Amino acid sequence: MLFEQPQGSPIEEAPPVRYSSGQSAILKYVLLAIAAIYVVASLYLLYDLRNRLTAVEQKQQALETAQADLNNRIHEASSEFKQQLSSEVGMTKAEIAQRAAELERQQKASAARLAAAQSQQGQEIAAVNTAVSGVKTEVGAAKTDIQKTQTDLAATNAKLEHAMGDLGVQSGLIAHNASELEMLKRKGERNYYDFTLQKNVRTPVSTISLQLKKVDPKKSKFTMNVIADDRTIEKKDRTLLEPLQFYTGRDRMLYEVVVFSADKNSISGYLSTPKTAPAPVTP
Repeated sequence: MLFEQPQGSPIEEAPPVRYSSGQSAILKYVLLAIAAIYVVASLYLLYDLRNRLTAVEQKQQALETAQADLNNRIHEASSEFKQQLSSEVGMTKAEIAQRAAELERQQKASAARLAAAQSQQGQEIAAVNTAVSGVKTEVGAAKTDIQKTQTDLAATNAKLEHAMGDLGVQSGLIAHNASELEMLKRKGERNYYDFTLQKNVRTPVSTISLQLKKVDPKKSKFTMNVIADDRTIEKKDRTLLEPLQFYTGRDRMLYEVVVFSADKNSISGYLSTPKTAPAPVTP
């Protein structure tokens, strides 16, 4: 909510103050830096997932080697068993059958464990491949977001433009409508207060007040009073999108009023103040 500023010292004339527009690119570089960090993090995750996939494959190879070693030992045991059959005359057919059955059971159990391990490894490999695909998709989306950000910033800069104020001071970027005013607010270079003035109604805006005296929408002209520092400044027969400039406060800060629409009994626009200007008093 906007309120009137307490009465202060009179308005004083001061030499024109020019403001640098170099800060307009700060938002662009901040957004590009955030997107670049996101891409680097995604690429690191992709690298980590690939290392995990390699580890899984090495583990599977080790299991296969262990199975081959087990088969060799079983084969050696079978050979040894056959030799024992030849040397041990007292071994009965029942004992031989029991020993053979035990060896077969061990071999089947080993084969079952290997099959279970291979199945688990296959599931892990599938999960890693799915994660890798997801990372690739996110990296592509990040690149798309960077391109969109660059396009939006270029479009914003194309819509906004500078203008010379009625005091002969180079103005900041001028908004032509409410949507462009929102762009200026997001840039954050100055404070912006939008308003709609009804004819002959004194309206507080930030720390000053504005009053619409007359308006001619066909000719895009209007007359308004600016009330600041207990002084009234008449801005007579001004046109839409013309920066109306005045100095106010002890530090003689440059304020600007821009009107971008007008109808029979009202006008709409915004007040622009420096970032260091006093804020409206909230009760």
